[in-house]
Amino acid sequence: MSEIKVLNLYAGLGGNRKLWTNCKVTAVENYEPVAKVYKKLYPEDNLIIGDAHDYLLNNYEEYDFIWTSPPCPTHSKMMVATKHKKKWYPDMALYQQVIFLNTFFKGGYVVENVTPYYEPLISGKKMGRHLMWSNFHFPYLDIKKPKGLMKYGGLKGMKELQKWLGIHFDEIIYYKNNHCPAQILRNCVHPKLGKHILDYYLSTLNIKTETIIQKQLF
Repeated sequence: MSEIKVLNLYAGLGGNRKLWTNCKVTAVENYEPVAKVYKKLYPEDNLIIGDAHDYLLNNYEEYDFIWTSPPCPTHSKMMVATKHKKKWYPDMALYQQVIFLNTFFKGGYVVENVTPYYEPLISGKKMGRHLMWSNFHFPYLDIKKPKGLMKYGGLKGMKELQKWLGIHFDEIIYYKNNHCPAQILRNCVHPKLGKHILDYYLSTLNIKTETIIQKQLF
């Protein structure tokens, strides 16, 4: 099968992308320190530093598969579990993208976020600590992680998360206003989960291709 064109939005460090094959990837990330590390990790990808929400709206028709991970803090259970003085409205870009892709996009898509602190406005598929919306089926994959791993902080947490994810870099990245170098790694989708989902989408293309061939033969 020839390469498919994949759009990876809010790419971060590319945890979901690490094990992808048979694809040509365009990645969009607006935080330059993270984008620079992504480019070192995946030099063959077309990297765009910019607004992923706008890029999706203006370029979605160019791709066969879209993975988008809109920012999660305003949906996270941490919003109510911690003593933040300032509360925020949930960012509705998440649901805008689910509705938009489901209505207008002809390829396969995955919208990924955290399991929210409220009842989701559009039901999705629970995958570990993630909630996902998609227009194709993929089975549950249980990825074991060391107990308490997501609570590890500082440089030790950074190294432990790099080891678990298999994503290694030397830069110390403080993600925007967060002063823990492990936070950017906690945001990653595990590479095995990213591969699992894309592989299932690629398998649907094989099924569709075989069906078309059979109709032509008979």
